[in-house]
Amino acid sequence: MPARSRLSDAQVAAVARHHFGLSAPVPDLPAGDAFEDAQGVPVAVRESDGLAVAEIPRWRSPAEVARRLAERGWSAPAAWVGRPPADATQLPARVLALLPVAGTPADSAAVSAGAAAWADVRASGREVELVLVPVTAAHPEVAWADLAAAYGGTLLGERVDPEPARTGGQVLFFTGLSGAGKSTIAGRVVELLLEAGSAVTLLDGDEVRHHLSAGLGFSQQDRDTNVRRIGWVAAQIAKHGGIAVCAPIAPYAAVRADVRREVEAQAGRGSFVLVHVATPLTECEARDRKGLYAKARRGEIPAFTGISDPYEAPTDAEVTVDTTGKDVEACARLVLDAVLAGRVQ
Repeated sequence: MPARSRLSDAQVAAVARHHFGLSAPVPDLPAGDAFEDAQGVPVAVRESDGLAVAEIPRWRSPAEVARRLAERGWSAPAAWVGRPPADATQLPARVLALLPVAGTPADSAAVSAGAAAWADVRASGREVELVLVPVTAAHPEVAWADLAAAYGGTLLGERVDPEPARTGGQVLFFTGLSGAGKSTIAGRVVELLLEAGSAVTLLDGDEVRHHLSAGLGFSQQDRDTNVRRIGWVAAQIAKHGGIAVCAPIAPYAAVRADVRREVEAQAGRGSFVLVHVATPLTECEARDRKGLYAKARRGEIPAFTGISDPYEAPTDAEVTVDTTGKDVEACARLVLDAVLAGRVQ
């Protein structure tokens, strides 16, 4: 049975671009012989001479789009890439609107915002016949004139945002040793945000373990899976404008980086705030309310973070808090200041 790997939305789009002839090189993919998307749908199989690509339901091939437009009598239609021009009166009677949304899921804010902008053109009273097509293009990998030509059109113009639209949502992701104070501070931050009228959801490590990740153990693979599940749920909340507060240990830098990428792909740059609760190990052990460190020192708990398993301290945290000698309110206010700063940028 071939080794299967799951691809991100961006990787699926890269496979589609390669398959459609919009990019020459075979995309850089993770190890494995077969690949599927986030929903488990087969995408491609690795072969000796490259990739054998399955039909990818979301993405329509440029040749197919061009053929269908020709059947409608659209010969070399004017193509516009991205959001419509500020002055829609420059648009002709027929427009092939191409939305470059590579790497985003079908229900992402970028797709919704792009489609809504063209809906506004229709609502303005202009007699414009539109065909709206989400495309896999990733600027500057694909020149917009070449993209328009691939879909059978002639480039009229483009208005492409340099990065995904920000939804206004945020993920506040606490990381630190057991007993560092993550859950306590996170809980107070949630209270302060609710008092301010924000829509906020708390994804506490212990509660997620009980519900979302029931059945997972404490091997590195299972812990990574748990953190990625938390990150995915948080990204969905932020994508729709809410605030997610997460408080796992999340000891590994690579997994935290994966969560950051997922969140920012869904909710835009700056939507992920990493909070390192940097309380020293000695202080965490002194608290040890659950007796976990004592058991780990006796060898009763294998692979315990900070004792028999590493904790990779962040080098990319937006906020660092050492709770030693500080009260919860002061720590929570420090974090909240960073959240508010991110929401008004």
